[in-house]
Amino acid sequence: MAEVARQFGLPYPTVRHWCRDRPEPKQPGTASRCFRCRSDVDNPTDPAAYAYLVGLYLGDGHLVTSARVPFLRIYCADAWPGLVDACEQAMKAVLALSVQRVRHEGCVKVQSYGKHWPCLLPQHGPGRKHERPIVLADWQREIVSAHPGDFLRGLFHSDGCRASNRVTVRGREYVYPRYLFTNESADIMGLCQWALDLLGISWRMNRRNSLSVARRAAVAALDRHVGPKS
Repeated sequence: MAEVARQFGLPYPTVRHWCRDRPEPKQPGTASRCFRCRSDVDNPTDPAAYAYLVGLYLGDGHLVTSARVPFLRIYCADAWPGLVDACEQAMKAVLALSVQRVRHEGCVKVQSYGKHWPCLLPQHGPGRKHERPIVLADWQREIVSAHPGDFLRGLFHSDGCRASNRVTVRGREYVYPRYLFTNESADIMGLCQWALDLLGISWRMNRRNSLSVARRAAVAALDRHVGPKS
């Protein structure tokens, strides 16, 4: 940069600003895709994808607002087939123009930069989610109420699993599937319970921080929304 400044007779700070400090060009179209910044506030482009993305974010996601451009990052475990693709598709359906994947052992970090992510995920804040209140905004509750299955799919894809439970009765072993959702946040657990209730799916708390869906009809109903592991 010093050589360029000497060659063109320009002040060194000016050349440094051009090369390092000038802001990145704005990405076209991001503001127009943020349904919170449009007049049709209650009409996101893809409300089902948004409900799913909120579930993923509340489970294994975080929003970084300290960077020059905020970015949403969601950790996708390898245990759920197709989760990485589904997460990327949801991000693009809701806001993202581009999505990056970063491979780690057992998971993939799926992330997207965009200054309007904070508009769409007002639950972001300092500290861990279970150490602060997590409450859906009124406009978010309307979307999730209309798409509770997609919201639950996001929650279970992030902090849940579908496993086989084994019990022995009078010496005979029985194996049946059940869903488990684990989260340290009482507020997020309450949102999961609320969404299950909206769909009429029975559940119970098997531990302080763990919810179980084990009745045959309930598991079958949740399969239609979440989908069993293959």
